[in-house]
Amino acid sequence: MAARQTSPFALVPLPYAINALEPVITARTIGYHHGAHHQTYVEKLNALIPGTDYAGMRLEMIIALAEGRNSDVAIFNNAAQIWNHNFYWKSMRPGGGGEPPSRLKQDIQASFGSISECRKQLSDAALSQFGSGWAWLVLEAGQLKVVNTSNANVPTNVGLTPLLTIDVWEHAYYLDYQNQRKAYVEAVLDKLVNWEFALENMG
Repeated sequence: MAARQTSPFALVPLPYAINALEPVITARTIGYHHGAHHQTYVEKLNALIPGTDYAGMRLEMIIALAEGRNSDVAIFNNAAQIWNHNFYWKSMRPGGGGEPPSRLKQDIQASFGSISECRKQLSDAALSQFGSGWAWLVLEAGQLKVVNTSNANVPTNVGLTPLLTIDVWEHAYYLDYQNQRKAYVEAVLDKLVNWEFALENMG
């Protein structure tokens, strides 16, 4: 699961070496994505919350309370992007892809009919997301489903349990794939997706 941080926040280390996802995602991309984009969300949130009601709160609580408050849009966006990225890094692993663990495989087959259909729906959600956002495998009332969210939005705020995610903000893939989002998404699903992490999040 994503780390349960409280303010002031720190950048969570990658769960693997910076070059561990090569050649699918290069160390150059990871360096900018984690060390610049993700780090900037942390720095901005830490600058925004002192002196507010959010000081000392867990990241998840900030996300839940700040969503929809016009005065707290920046706080929500940066908090949610920290959480989303913490979750994204764990949604991949070196040598990932392939067949899910047996329990998860059974649940996927029960919900989607096959692993290939689940994979297709994840790909479709990632590719159909206009602009920036995320594709998610989630759990709702015991059923697996695929959803996408725009910008910094998170599935937890609409009662869904996230199992894994694919980041489709351009900074996640542009240095390696330019505008070829499909090639990036297919490579993540084929070679990096961390089914074991998804199983852990099912509880």
